[in-house]
Amino acid sequence: MMRVQMLGLCRFSYLGGRGFQVLHDNHAERRDFLYDPQRLARRWFWFENVTLPGLLAQTDPDFTLVLMTGPDLPEPYLSRLRDLALTVPQVHLALIPPMDKHLEACLAAIAPHLEMTADVIGHFRQDDDDAVAVDYIRDARRDFEVLQPLWQRRRRLSCDYSRGLVLKATEAGVTIEPRMIYNAVAALTVYLPPDSGRSVMHFPHWQIGLSMPGVTLPGKTMFVRFLNHDNDSGAIGAGYRWEPDSTDWQSVLMDRFRIDLRCLNQAARDYGLPGADRPRWGL
Repeated sequence: MMRVQMLGLCRFSYLGGRGFQVLHDNHAERRDFLYDPQRLARRWFWFENVTLPGLLAQTDPDFTLVLMTGPDLPEPYLSRLRDLALTVPQVHLALIPPMDKHLEACLAAIAPHLEMTADVIGHFRQDDDDAVAVDYIRDARRDFEVLQPLWQRRRRLSCDYSRGLVLKATEAGVTIEPRMIYNAVAALTVYLPPDSGRSVMHFPHWQIGLSMPGVTLPGKTMFVRFLNHDNDSGAIGAGYRWEPDSTDWQSVLMDRFRIDLRCLNQAARDYGLPGADRPRWGL
C-alpha cells in the first residue's frame, strides 16, 4: 500500500500581492481591507464555526493542515492561531511575510511540512469559511488506492467529491441549496509526488482539467460552500441542484460537518443588521 500524506493549506487573511479576486491599488489599501477589525471578527467566527468543526472531527486524524497568515496579523487573531497550532497536532502555523509571487508564498508555507518519504502527497486547499465532511481525509486516502493506476500515468491526478451544500448568509438567516459543483475548492484533492515542487494552488480549480486527469466521486455530501459578507468571490461554480432525501439541515450539517445551523442563523442575522459590528455573544 502506498503512503499518502494528506496536506492542506488554509490561508487566513494572508497579506500578499496576489491571490485575490478583489483588487486593490496598493499594499496599504489591501492591508486596511484585510485587517479591518469588523471583517476579521466575522472571518474568525466563520472559521471557528464552519471550517474547524469538521476538520477537528475527522475520522482519520492522519493529516496536516498549514494555516498561512502574515506575521503582522492583528491580535487577538494571531494569538488564537498560535494557540490552535499548539493545541491541535494536525495544525501548523506558517507566518509568511507579504510576497508578490503568491505561488511562491504558498510553497514556502507548506514546504517544511512535506513528508518526503511518502509515496504521494494528497494536497487540498481549505478556504477559511468552507467545510469538508468528517470523513473527507479517510475517503481521500482510501479512494486513492483504487485510483493508483490512473495516477501512475502522469503522476498527477485530481479527485473531486462534487456533492455538497451551498450556504448563504442573509439578514434573515442562512439559506441552503444542495448543489453538485464540479471541482469546487472544498473536497478537491490533487495527488502529486513529494518532490513535484508544486502545491494545490498551482492548479486553478476551475480549469484543473488542463493540467491533469481527474475523477469525480459524487456519492456523498462532502463539502459546504459558504457565501457570506466577505467572500473574495461570490461565484458558486458550474453545476446543478440535487434532490435531498431529507431537508432536516440542522441534523445533516451537524452529522456531516459538525456545524450548528442555529448558531450560523443567528450570526448571519446579527452581521446583516446595519451598524452591527459583531454578534451579540461577542468576538
